[in-house]
Amino acid sequence: MKISELFPSRYLKAADLDGDEVFTAESLNQEELGDDTKPVRYFEEMGKGLVLNRTNANTTASLYGKDTEYGKDTEDWVGKRITLFATEVDFRGQQTLAIRVRMLPPKKRKRKVTGADSQ
Repeated sequence: MKISELFPSRYLKAADLDGDEVFTAESLNQEELGDDTKPVRYFEEMGKGLVLNRTNANTTASLYGKDTEYGKDTEDWVGKRITLFATEVDFRGQQTLAIRVRMLPPKKRKRKVTGADSQ
């Protein structure tokens, strides 16, 4: 049994990802986490949410945010495809795994035409 199964979480962790994974943004909520309120992005393909840090929020905004007089609008992210990946980062002087958003939007996959499709 995986340790993540022994201690399940409502939120995505780097260990939950298997390489680059593409998800479709569904909703953004403000949720209480300990003594703080954090933005949490949910995806159509997964029940767990991604607690957004400033890095991931800014990267997503640079990909999909629309400028308004108050800054980038997160509502424009709904329905957009976002690539997440796990990487090593320095956190409080120690290396740890974290989730990051890819700078490039996911490529649309071209469907291969086979002989069976052309009939």
